[in-house]
Amino acid sequence: MNKLFDTHAHMDDRRLQRDFESITKRLKNTVKRVLVPGVEPKDWQKILSICEDPFYVAALGIHPKEIDKINEQVMERLDTLLRDERVVALGEIGLDYYWRKDNLPEQEYWLRRQIRMAKEHGLPIILHDREAHGSLKKVLDEEDPFATGVILHAFSGSVEMALDYVKKGAYISMAGPITFQNAVMPKKVAAAVPLEHLLIETDSPYLTPHPFRGKRNDPAKVIFVAEEIARQKGLEVDEVIFQTTKNAEEVFGLAD
Repeated sequence: MNKLFDTHAHMDDRRLQRDFESITKRLKNTVKRVLVPGVEPKDWQKILSICEDPFYVAALGIHPKEIDKINEQVMERLDTLLRDERVVALGEIGLDYYWRKDNLPEQEYWLRRQIRMAKEHGLPIILHDREAHGSLKKVLDEEDPFATGVILHAFSGSVEMALDYVKKGAYISMAGPITFQNAVMPKKVAAAVPLEHLLIETDSPYLTPHPFRGKRNDPAKVIFVAEEIARQKGLEVDEVIFQTTKNAEEVFGLAD
């Protein structure tokens, strides 16, 4: 059986650090690689140390919920760290209109700055989009980062939006909610998006798939996302695993 690639797991989270060694050992039976995204500057060094083991690869960035922690000095540090060979993407970045609506211009400003930095480094971006679909699309249309790679993390938009992004070369990443019985739209998105543009993720320790909802998530559970995509597409799960791993290796520059 082919091995899975979890493209988004917060392995630096204390809930996963408690038994990190045993989780990692178990994961290596079924998972080929795990990407660990950074959301704020204080996490970056911890993530890079996790990625001393090449089983893990890093993305560094500043999440929209954390933009109060950005200044020019932080951006200079990010610029330096992106040269590290353990870093394969810039993220998790984006727009979040759910948690805060009082800083929308600042969110957009720092998103644009980080997108431009990713382009300078030739790195793909991992995007967080919560209740900000139209605004994010506008930024992406204007900044045009598609040549260096765009990943819509834990995609929550419509089929039409997903296919519009796919036309530009983006990857749509599906997470645990696709397994929920009432998750009509994610299932439709998985069915509609070509397999060559799909990625799979857990967003551990969050978004735990059915039947483990309410428990801590970990990257081994990414298999449930792959199985649901296979169900929606009428494919063998091994085909989904093979192609989504290939997609991840290509966008992150890890292909053999």
